[in-house]
Amino acid sequence: MKNSALEYHSRFPKGKTKVVPTKPTENSYDLSLAYSPGVAYPCLEIEKHPELVYEYTNRGNLVGIITNGTAILGLGNIGASAGKPVMEGKAVLFKKFAGIDVFDIEINETDPEKFITIVKALEPTFGGINLEDIRAPECFHIEKTLDQSMKIPVFHDDQHGTAIISTAALLNSLELTGKKANNLKVVINGAGAAAISIAEMLTHIGVDHNNIYMLDSRGVINHKRTNLHESKLPYVRKTDANTLEEIFPGTDLFIGVSVANVVNEKMIKSMADRPIVFALANPDPEIPYPDAKQARPDLIMATGRSDYPNQVNNVLGFPFIFRGALDIRAKVVNMEMKLAAAYALSDLTKLPVPLEVREAYGNEAIEFNENYIIPKPLDARVLYHVAPAVAEAAVKSGVSQINYLGREAYVEFLKNIMAHQREKLIGNL
Repeated sequence: MKNSALEYHSRFPKGKTKVVPTKPTENSYDLSLAYSPGVAYPCLEIEKHPELVYEYTNRGNLVGIITNGTAILGLGNIGASAGKPVMEGKAVLFKKFAGIDVFDIEINETDPEKFITIVKALEPTFGGINLEDIRAPECFHIEKTLDQSMKIPVFHDDQHGTAIISTAALLNSLELTGKKANNLKVVINGAGAAAISIAEMLTHIGVDHNNIYMLDSRGVINHKRTNLHESKLPYVRKTDANTLEEIFPGTDLFIGVSVANVVNEKMIKSMADRPIVFALANPDPEIPYPDAKQARPDLIMATGRSDYPNQVNNVLGFPFIFRGALDIRAKVVNMEMKLAAAYALSDLTKLPVPLEVREAYGNEAIEFNENYIIPKPLDARVLYHVAPAVAEAAVKSGVSQINYLGREAYVEFLKNIMAHQREKLIGNL
């Protein structure tokens, strides 16, 4: 795997992305339109009417994936340059799944205030900013400050992506088990960016905030703890439980965004009836899937792995959330838009799965049940369900800046984008 991955990244041309012209450049007249003197005309129009930047440039379809390399994809603080392959990979997913162009920008700055200043200065370039792999707790302050000071959507996928997909999976798990959100006992192992965002989203679908127990590397965040970061204070609970094993009995929903093998079969057996486990540590979950299912056959389980059922994969979220946000020119990605994405994913799971999706997964039977609670990442229908839901939520919540086409016309617009992308790909082969 290592040698194959290194060869894949290093074969010509190096890396995974490149910039290509989108207009003809066949003769001197084409070049005079692309650059001098013709380029002066759109410049002057934008100077008079700044919103025309979306008409005459690529800004409306361009996202900046920005990191400082402090929390790279399970690798930790490896630095901005070492994180670049991950950012290029994310760019590939934006383009493949939603037709969105990306500049990945790796900033060699770990001071949050300086980082904020740099990112804010980039606003004229982009239609949206995807913050990526920035460590907690700095990421909370960075995203909040940029969100409030920029007029384009800023979205930290490490926080919200996993939360949106997990929420969709939980909505369907509740339907299958007959459990009610407001009666759940929830244990979240991990107290970083993803964990806190998950907890916040759960309360918006009816989970009682006081029934959410969170653990960090020192154990249960309870009333006996001191020197807690402000992001953890809302999750202080009055309980004598200090360890994961002590808090586990009677749990309805366990969500792990932590490390491998911290949950054992005895703990799974102590959970409530029809338990739900989202063990999302990668590459190895908090408990191996076979062990958990053996301990509790009535379990509904999701992991971050593609070789087990119910993969919680952020690619089900960010490309389509940005697609909807860009196309309606949203000023932010707010909670209404995130929830719309989660509900759209939940609803799509219950629809009949097309043959081409089943074929992409080895012709396996795919239908709504405990082994299929969220859509498959290669299901092309996700774009046509999530992006419109996000765009409509932006309109209803008052953060859109242009008119919405309507569901039918917008879906047709999205199909045209993807068809054009396929034609260009074939033409370049």
